[in-house]
Amino acid sequence: MRLRITEVFHSIQGESTFAGRPSVFVRLTGCDLRCAWCDSTYTFSGGSWIAVEALVDQVLAFGTPLVCVTGGEPLLQPDVHGLMTRLLDAGRTVTLETGGHRDVSPVDPRVHRIVDWKPPASGEVDRNRWENLDVLTTRDEIKCVVADRADYEWARAQVRSRGAAARVGAIHFSPVHGRLAAVELAGWILEDRLPVRLQIQLHKHLWGADARGV
Repeated sequence: MRLRITEVFHSIQGESTFAGRPSVFVRLTGCDLRCAWCDSTYTFSGGSWIAVEALVDQVLAFGTPLVCVTGGEPLLQPDVHGLMTRLLDAGRTVTLETGGHRDVSPVDPRVHRIVDWKPPASGEVDRNRWENLDVLTTRDEIKCVVADRADYEWARAQVRSRGAAARVGAIHFSPVHGRLAAVELAGWILEDRLPVRLQIQLHKHLWGADARGV
């Protein structure tokens, strides 16, 4: 088993309910989405092939309990399941960041699945795989990156109509960095009393929007 990897690094988790915690990040190469606000286009190509066992050894060498498997879109590479299971078996807590258009049901149930909802401004709203909601649990989380008021109203409608708040552990609304002010999004959430969390991508506030490997 092997995976095409863009980078492996040790940093502070900037998103999800794990935000603020040290984490090892395993960023896989390749994505079949082209979201308008994507901040990791460098993962679309390139990368290096690494055997899963060697990758596990590399991750464990950091000595950090939390591991984030991300991309790109990590579920494009079938051997990612073997990586996550081996890390779990080694005692690590594993989070998976996925675009929400791929089937998450094969993922090891011990993984914390962080699943995106793609609103209209992303350009990929038609790619949302709503069947994923049927398999998510309170161990899992939903993330929606919001670019404008229309995105917010779309996301609000999904929260209210799909019953996701009772199914998952958290729903995060995140403003597109540099495009929508977090304070404006916060005001909308408060006005509508939505059962969601405001998320501000902590890593970008620490190191800047263009930083890599931190």
